[in-house]
Amino acid sequence: MVAHEESFCRAVLPRVSRTFALNIPLLPAPLDLAATVAYLLLRVADTLEDEIHLARQEELFDALADLVRLEPGWESRAQSFARLVGGEFRAGAPEAEVELVDRTVWVLRTLASLPSWAHTPIARCVRVMTVGMKQVQRQHGGGKPVMGLPDLQTMLAYCYFAAGVVGEMLTELFIAYSPAINATRRGQLQSQSIAFGEALQLTNMLKDVREDMEQGRCWLPLDRMARHGLTTSTLTLPSHREQAMALHSELMVVARRGQQEALEYVLALPAEEPKLRLFCLYPLFLSVKTLCLIDNNPAVFDAPPLKLSRQEVFELVRLLHARVASDSALRALFAECSHAPPEVEAMR
Repeated sequence: MVAHEESFCRAVLPRVSRTFALNIPLLPAPLDLAATVAYLLLRVADTLEDEIHLARQEELFDALADLVRLEPGWESRAQSFARLVGGEFRAGAPEAEVELVDRTVWVLRTLASLPSWAHTPIARCVRVMTVGMKQVQRQHGGGKPVMGLPDLQTMLAYCYFAAGVVGEMLTELFIAYSPAINATRRGQLQSQSIAFGEALQLTNMLKDVREDMEQGRCWLPLDRMARHGLTTSTLTLPSHREQAMALHSELMVVARRGQQEALEYVLALPAEEPKLRLFCLYPLFLSVKTLCLIDNNPAVFDAPPLKLSRQEVFELVRLLHARVASDSALRALFAECSHAPPEVEAMR
């Protein structure tokens, strides 16, 4: 039965994430399955945040955090969880995410089949993420979807709950999988793990600002909006485009700094583990290219969302495979892809 459920996990992954469907299969077994299961459970958490009526969110976050502990009776509770969530979806929820939630018990059975060293990091990540999402909604939503966070510090705290904790989880999985990493790179990777996850999240927040607003939420700092004469109601208006671009450029500096820190994290992985490096390099460099695409580009506030072409992605993947073993070659490619302005270069 587990083989069938594992097949479901692998098959549903590209339906809920194009980016991670590219890089997770690069990982050696059983890391590839551990990363697949982890991503799907986190996707369930994201679905609770994005597609479920607010009145039931806290209860469902708590239920998911409990399920990943795999304590006695979890299978029946997982089935009850799926039925409960199924009745709380907002209209228009993505079909793949609805199916994923409906098969939560299959994902958890696959988690249970993994080596024991994978259980604790994955369970902790899901618990921290759900607690954080619940906390942000309670403190800043006021019973409604979050429309702006008070300041940059709060925005970065949200980035930790949404993605920094994922960097921590991946690091613990890498350490458990590879004796070489555990012996020589453990401390360095742990110290930089949060930056890796947060850098990817910051890029997504800046790229998706218009899409988020259309869905009734915003994760940008209200104090910095106010400095530029903006509110969430005027952020995407053409009449306020100059102010919005000034705010966007200011936050781009923060995102670029995070990407530089994320590069150091990836380079701390041994060159002798090219599959682990490539797993991290794909999303990082796609993030770098995306940030370059939206940099000083007013179209980021228009529909449809800006995105890299398929050809650009394939060419980037080719270059990463060619340079994966060379730190200097990767640094050069990073500089080429980022086209960082002088003030960001000075921060490095």
